[in-house]
Amino acid sequence: MVTNQSRTNQALPSPPWRLLGLYAALVVMVCASLMTGAVPLSVVQSLKGLVGGDDLAATIMREIRLPRTLLALFVGGILGVSGAALQGLMRNPLADPTVFGAPQAAAFGAVLVLYSGMAGALSVALPMAAIAAALLSFVVLMRIIGRQASVGAMILAGLAIGTLAGAATSIVIALSANPFAVTEIVFWMMGSFEDRSLLHVGLSLPFICLAMLVLLAQGNGYRALVLGEDSATSLGIDVSRLRWITLVAVAMGVGAAVAVSGAIGFVGLIAPYCARLLVGVDPKRILWPALLSGSLLLVMADVVVRLVPAQAELRVGAVTALLGVPLFMAAIRQHRSLFVEGAS
Repeated sequence: MVTNQSRTNQALPSPPWRLLGLYAALVVMVCASLMTGAVPLSVVQSLKGLVGGDDLAATIMREIRLPRTLLALFVGGILGVSGAALQGLMRNPLADPTVFGAPQAAAFGAVLVLYSGMAGALSVALPMAAIAAALLSFVVLMRIIGRQASVGAMILAGLAIGTLAGAATSIVIALSANPFAVTEIVFWMMGSFEDRSLLHVGLSLPFICLAMLVLLAQGNGYRALVLGEDSATSLGIDVSRLRWITLVAVAMGVGAAVAVSGAIGFVGLIAPYCARLLVGVDPKRILWPALLSGSLLLVMADVVVRLVPAQAELRVGAVTALLGVPLFMAAIRQHRSLFVEGAS
């Protein structure tokens, strides 16, 4: 069933200046991210540090700020486009990887691998374990709620999966004999790009970029689903194949993101919401703007946590939760009829 929003709203015209403004804001925030840090560097020093040299500026730019900015850019992008893809697949604006428990499950997979000693923090086994756990959470969710479940059932099942994964992660951490590692993993679970290197970038980006390309290519399928599964099938869309491609791609992207950044929630809810303000409700047209909006949001949040004076750096996940939870509750209030009518 098509949601109230898609029934009552038409796709808004998308003046070029809207997307150009989004691109411009993203460029500005990327530059701000590269310029922000404990050590003040001029624009000239920052540029020289990025392109060459072996001095302090080069070390700061290439080993600290550049990896951090790249991860925020790509992790935000995959979370944003994943949220838009899930909303297109489920045909409701409340779908989000966090609601489904995917980040929590991915975090459990990563923590399990780390504390079992099967792989190090820079091993390819880490994102693979996170991806497998995220995919498993989606499979379990779909088995529980079925195809025709209401949004309420979806949220409750996702909450149960996320809570179970969080509890399992807590048990694994509690069984660890290293108290320093426990402290580190607890802070990591809140989501952060602190102390990340280009090795982390190389570890996650292949999975993230592949997931982005796959999800962006499914736009026609999400657009056809607005008319319902039967109509989409009559238009030549293999709905079952589209469902599994989406879930595997989202699991791949979210799992790889969580493996290097920890659990960062609600970007997949906020970014598509912002994209709709720019281009309307067409599920295909919001994919790319949602990706850009997610990147902008996370880069901005990472700049904010570095600017706030505190004894310990704030966590990016805490900032996105402060923004996302009120928006999520407002979205539930706005789309209350979905809990009665269902989102399928």
